[in-house]
Amino acid sequence: MNLGSIKHLLIGLYLTNSYGLKLRKTEDPKEKKRLRLVYSKAQLSALNITVTVENPEMVPKEGKYLLISNHRSIIDPPILEVALCDSALFGLWVSKKELYNSPFFGLFVRNAGSILLDREKSQMSGFFADIKKGVSEGSSIFIFPEGTRNKTEQPLGAFKDGSRIIALKNRLPILPVYIKTNAGQTLKAAIKNDKVHREIVVRFGELIDYKSRENLEVSYKETFGIS
Repeated sequence: MNLGSIKHLLIGLYLTNSYGLKLRKTEDPKEKKRLRLVYSKAQLSALNITVTVENPEMVPKEGKYLLISNHRSIIDPPILEVALCDSALFGLWVSKKELYNSPFFGLFVRNAGSILLDREKSQMSGFFADIKKGVSEGSSIFIFPEGTRNKTEQPLGAFKDGSRIIALKNRLPILPVYIKTNAGQTLKAAIKNDKVHREIVVRFGELIDYKSRENLEVSYKETFGIS
């Protein structure tokens, strides 16, 4: 581990846990959204990374949606928080058990507004009940349908089935978002040299009807021209 890696590890650890403590003190979705945005901007600023939305006119100003996005890096949630900075949307992040229990991310994830996904459980009724409760209280749901970070050379990994079920069960229009820049490569480069400014470009797609019978992965690829 080089000095750049150690520096950003310490910065990330400080920001994640200090904002985790702040988030623990409020249950107000608007305040959680504000704190998540301030945190996200601070994380990306430390890396000298800015986020540009290619088509800001496509960002919904309000409403409830199932937001789906590709997933290449651990900074994808901050990227999306910044991309939504001018929107009133507040989403509960679907988060794996590993993140809930992580000494690095745990405090933040548990308090930032998230729903635990434990794939080891034989029954998923509790998971879907938590989502239904969140939606009934006015929250959107944010999810990475690939299920894990895509570390391959392919632009997109295979989608899991859960996203479509969430949309159907809760009658949520599906908001597709594509992080066009390879955020995983950008993050690695930024950690090595944060003196160079880097930009990550995000694109929002047309809403997908939750009743659509087309395969969600196919719809997503068609929306963003991914082959």
